[in-house]
Amino acid sequence: MTPGERLRELGERLPPVAAPAGAYLPAVRSGSLVFTAGQVPFVDGRMAATGKVGAEVDVAQAAGFARICVLNALAAVDALVGLDSITRVVKITGYVASAPGFTEQPAVLDGASTFIGELFGDAGGHARSAVGVAELPKNAPVEVELVVEVTTEVSR
Repeated sequence: MTPGERLRELGERLPPVAAPAGAYLPAVRSGSLVFTAGQVPFVDGRMAATGKVGAEVDVAQAAGFARICVLNALAAVDALVGLDSITRVVKITGYVASAPGFTEQPAVLDGASTFIGELFGDAGGHARSAVGVAELPKNAPVEVELVVEVTTEVSR
């Protein structure tokens, strides 16, 4: 089953690629790797929620937002090379806007990691960093970047 087929089976769809908020590209390919820009939880062009995790946003909500961030990152990969060209998820880096004393960043990023595992199976096994930060762009609670390996053929 291809990633696109599995995505549909999970009842998900890729959103349109979010317009960059600055002078950068949503995704860049170098050899067999694609690196995404950080993606925040935009849904239909609007931030799904704002605030700090551990204050205005709880861990379960933030984990759901991390999943949305992954969908946005996969949309950037899809626009560049096609979702079905992904052969492995290499790394997820997640940033969590954290209230003072909040230390559950790994639980937040599990929302991203679990979804990647559901979508890619064994090819979704990845390295990961979960980083607590004071602020994120547009007061987002979570931001996620992906590094994926793709087939050597250019599909788009």
